Amino acid sequence: MDIPLNATGLAQAREAAGALHGRGLVRVVSSPLGRARVTAEIAAAAIGLAVELDEGLREAAFGVQEGQETGPWFAAWVAGGPTPAGGESFADLRRRAVAAVNRALAGPRPVLVVAHGALFRALRAAMGLPIDVRMPNASPVLCAPATDGDAPWSITPAAEIPLPTTG
Repeated sequence: MDIPLNATGLAQAREAAGALHGRGLVRVVSSPLGRARVTAEIAAAAIGLAVELDEGLREAAFGVQEGQETGPWFAAWVAGGPTPAGGESFADLRRRAVAAVNRALAGPRPVLVVAHGALFRALRAAMGLPIDVRMPNASPVLCAPATDGDAPWSITPAAEIPLPTTG
């Protein structure tokens, strides 16, 4: 569902934008759904960039569970269990998420990708990280592949990454 940001979400987006200032970002790619798109627009405006939309970054389609509270069905779905009728399987979401992020990474970098919770869980699965982890809303992180091909990726909160120095 395309639920708009409320006052809390707008404040979180502004806080995230502040954390991204001076980080050297050259592009912002976002889901077209309102929550992510507005968050991306706020961040992009703060750093002087435009927002590119990618349909592949949309939130998962939850079928008959759309708009419902997450419950046992959600954990089972994330674990590869049954897909709600009319919904998207977690495996399909993972393929779509990886393809969308690969498109974003094919252009100039570093790039800010703004999407949704279930999509990020699918990316965590692809990165070899624990899947059923809920990230706080509007939490900028740096995702980086491991130097050892068998190790999982790392995820570092933006606030813990030193600002680039100019020389």
